[in-house]
Amino acid sequence: MKASDLRPKTKDQLKEELGNLRKEAFNLRFQKAGGQLGKTARTRQVRRDIAASRRCWARRPRAKE
Repeated sequence: MKASDLRPKTKDQLKEELGNLRKEAFNLRFQKAGGQLGKTARTRQVRRDIAASRRCWARRPRAKE
């Protein structure tokens, strides 16, 4: 996932995307522990996607209260 894909998303969409990625990372960890993980590179890609989503979230201007 590229940053250019994440920038136009709203905070709610980013939050949902981050939740989905975390669930996927959790499932991949269990597959690895059970010896059922087929694509080991997917774990690395999911970790990087989570980091990209968090960076995009952090760079957003904060709403004034």
